[in-house]
Amino acid sequence: MDINFIGHAAFELTDGGSSVLIDPFITGNPLARINADDLNPGVILLTHGHGDHYGDIVAIAKRTGATVVSIVEIATELEGEGVENVVGANLGGTVAFPGGSVKLVPAWHTSTTPKGTVSTPAGMIIEFAGKTIYHLGDTCLFGDLELIGRRHAIDIALVPIGGHFTMDRHDAVEAVRMIGARQVIPCHYNTFPPIKADPEAFKADVETSTASEVIVLAPGERHTT
Repeated sequence: MDINFIGHAAFELTDGGSSVLIDPFITGNPLARINADDLNPGVILLTHGHGDHYGDIVAIAKRTGATVVSIVEIATELEGEGVENVVGANLGGTVAFPGGSVKLVPAWHTSTTPKGTVSTPAGMIIEFAGKTIYHLGDTCLFGDLELIGRRHAIDIALVPIGGHFTMDRHDAVEAVRMIGARQVIPCHYNTFPPIKADPEAFKADVETSTASEVIVLAPGERHTT
C-alpha cells in the first residue's frame, strides 16, 4: 500500500488498483502539489466538516462517483448537494467498502461545514490493503486514545501535531505512546502560521520515548508499506 501525503490532513491510500481519499482539502491548500481533478478515488472519507478537511469533497465525489463516508449529519448535507453514494454513520459504526472498511471513533474537536451544518467530529480506523490505518482527524490529547490503541492493532497512525487547533507535537508524543502504532506520519502542521511545528523534533521525541517509527513526508511524497 502507498500512502500519499497530499498536505495538511489530506491523504490518499492506494493499493495499485483502488484508491481511498481522506479529508480532500486541495483547492486553497498552500501545501498541495496537485489539483483536485488529478484524484480519482473510489472512496472518500471525511473526518469532520471544517473547510480545511471538507475541501473539494463535493466536486470530487460528483466527478468520480466515489462512495463517501462521513458522520450522518454531513452525509445528509452532501446528499442535498447532489452527491450520490453517500453513507452516513456515527461514532462506533463501521462501514464496509470495496477492498476495506472504516470505523468512526471519537475525536475531541468541533465540526461545522462551510454551509453551517454542525456535527460531531471523528477519527477513522481504516482497514485497507491488509493494513490498519488510524487517521486521528483533528483532536486534542484525550484518554480514550489508549482504549482505541488497545482495541485495534494500528499499523500506521496519521497524527496532527500543529497545535492551536489540535494537539501540539508534545501532546502528540503522548498520543503516539497511547496508541502504540507501528509507524506514525505527522500531519496538520505548517499549512498556516498558527500551526507551525517541527516534524523532525517530533520524530526524535517519539523514537526516543516509544517503540513507534515516525515517517516524515513532505506534501506530494509517498510512503510504501
